[in-house]
Amino acid sequence: MSAGELHVIVPGPLAQRTGGYLYDARIAEGLTALGWAVIVHELEGTFPEGDAVAQSSLAHTLAGISPGAMVVLDGLAMSSLPDPLRAHRDRLQLMAIIHHPLADETGLDAAEYERVARLERESLAQCTGAIVTSGFTAGRLESYGVLASRVRVVQPGTDPAQAAVGPEPGEPPRLLCVGTVSPRKGQDVLVRALAHLPVLPWSCVCAGSLTRAPEFADSLLELTRTRGLEDRIDFPGELGTAQLDALYHSASIFVLATHFEGYGMVLAEALARGLPVLSTTGGAVPDTVPPEAGMLVPPGDERALAVALEEVLSGPEGAARRAELAEGSLRHSRSLPTWSDAALAFERALRELCAGE
Repeated sequence: MSAGELHVIVPGPLAQRTGGYLYDARIAEGLTALGWAVIVHELEGTFPEGDAVAQSSLAHTLAGISPGAMVVLDGLAMSSLPDPLRAHRDRLQLMAIIHHPLADETGLDAAEYERVARLERESLAQCTGAIVTSGFTAGRLESYGVLASRVRVVQPGTDPAQAAVGPEPGEPPRLLCVGTVSPRKGQDVLVRALAHLPVLPWSCVCAGSLTRAPEFADSLLELTRTRGLEDRIDFPGELGTAQLDALYHSASIFVLATHFEGYGMVLAEALARGLPVLSTTGGAVPDTVPPEAGMLVPPGDERALAVALEEVLSGPEGAARRAELAEGSLRHSRSLPTWSDAALAFERALRELCAGE
């Protein structure tokens, strides 16, 4: 199968700055460079809940695509909407991009988990195959009834970057956390962990949207105030590429107290800059961050995170530990795929899935 036409369906504007949207956009860009005619469809409606507007938008979009066409749907756009997929599964080659199963989102009660998992299982059953970003997520899809032969792993690319230099001389070590301020990303766990370390020198920037989960963001800012940390932890909101690059460059340590990641693109970004990484064992994080580059603690364990932070922040021993992890981070970063590598792997995955290989 030579390069041809590919339809990519995403929930809302593709230009949104989350890991999933960035992955979709960079893959579309890479396939275009390889000669594919990539047509992006931006759905209307509320996602991932999949309201009536979303269902109508997906149904209308699929109906407008010529029979036999290849269609890749971001999991957020299709996992709760099996009916439009079922209506077009025989006339289109439908494939899913699953960054992580929606039922693995933090905070779902048992009934909601079962409902979301059921819909996602039905939606995946309508697809020729699924492309995921990690081996961990590939394994998770087995519980959704997706045969291993119908799944391909295409790890995100990582742009080359300069090694971080840290803060200015005389300033305390600077922690950087990047991610949408939301329950799954665990910024509240980070704040509580830092509250155990009031005497140690540090500052922290938590960059990420404050509007996607506004109630959680408000509670996080209040938690920061009540713990007396508002002068030490900054929440600048969602930032552009240049601003994020500057933050990475001036950081001492990257920290992400996430409950679950399907890959963790920001973790790879930190590795590319030679930053020591403190994170959790949630989801695919142990596959993304090797032991020589970071320290991982159980998700939600603020005291374990505080102990890890204390180890890398305490005096000359902490500086030596940071240097050791930074060296491991830089070494590992040399093995990370580029976005060109990712586009080639995605192209290969499309061909194999469409051919039933």
